Amino acid sequence: MAQVVTLGEAMLRLSPPDYHRLEQATSFDVKVGGGELNVAVGVARLGLDSAWVSKLPRNPLGRLVLNKAREQGVDTSWIVWSDTGRVGIYFLEFGANPRASSVLYDRSSSAVSSLSPGEIDWCTVFQGCKLFHVSGITPALSKSCAETTFEAIKAAKDAGAMVSYDVNYRKKLWTPEDANACQVPMMEYVDILITTEEDTGVVFGIRENNYRDVAVKLHERFGFRVVAVTLREDLSVLRNNWSTLAYANGQFYESNKYECELIDRVGAGDSFTAGFIYGYLTEGVQKGVDFGTAFSALKHSIPGDFNWATKEEVEALIKGAGSRIQR
Repeated sequence: MAQVVTLGEAMLRLSPPDYHRLEQATSFDVKVGGGELNVAVGVARLGLDSAWVSKLPRNPLGRLVLNKAREQGVDTSWIVWSDTGRVGIYFLEFGANPRASSVLYDRSSSAVSSLSPGEIDWCTVFQGCKLFHVSGITPALSKSCAETTFEAIKAAKDAGAMVSYDVNYRKKLWTPEDANACQVPMMEYVDILITTEEDTGVVFGIRENNYRDVAVKLHERFGFRVVAVTLREDLSVLRNNWSTLAYANGQFYESNKYECELIDRVGAGDSFTAGFIYGYLTEGVQKGVDFGTAFSALKHSIPGDFNWATKEEVEALIKGAGSRIQR
């Protein structure tokens, strides 16, 4: 059975090549990705057994998504197949200074949005599971998805697994008020919260002078075992500084800061989550912070939602490997 289980939507990503705008497009690069699937892939690549739970349409696009997960070693045994609905799509237009990258969603009536409580045998899914991960995107998809998310979180705790939760607020899916009303009751079951200063303010109304105070306030309000905050400094559209901080056991754990050239930043936050989960489950909070930040820094250099970096590359980056060609 999988040590790490995730629940969520996967989508097809269509991007015009060579920095073309969507209006200019004559062809698209096709990738598969989605927050929780990205995490399952990252965890598997770092060496832990992972499973991804979702609902897919019984058609070639559904099988395309499934096969991309399986290609990375992710257990897909618990996928629910549907004769209705579709695979959601999002269009990603890459920008460069001064034009920001942008996303256009086409995800309504996706198969996963009809996922309902009782469709998944969580008791079996969570046998042998150490950690269950989900993000705020999943309950935002529909009322039934919110109910299923809550069902899964409680089932994971009943099975003795930890729960990690990425706030991952998406304003195109719901309002701050709806996000707050839905997610606050879930927080009593969450052990590890992953967030940003911005998302914390929008969803929970916690706004402090600095990210350390944000982490402490989250711990004080909800009693999380760990609060991890990702920190992105936008130097330009194609250059960012990237670092993270975690608060646990009454102390702060900080990462190295990496200057990243952005080949593709989509999925970088999910890569942090995957690396953090791997490090935390193997050696604790500091290794989680170190592995999560380095793994996600490498993701910025890799096209697509999935992180194709290896554990050896992560370890080398943590030790200070430079950017000279590897021969």
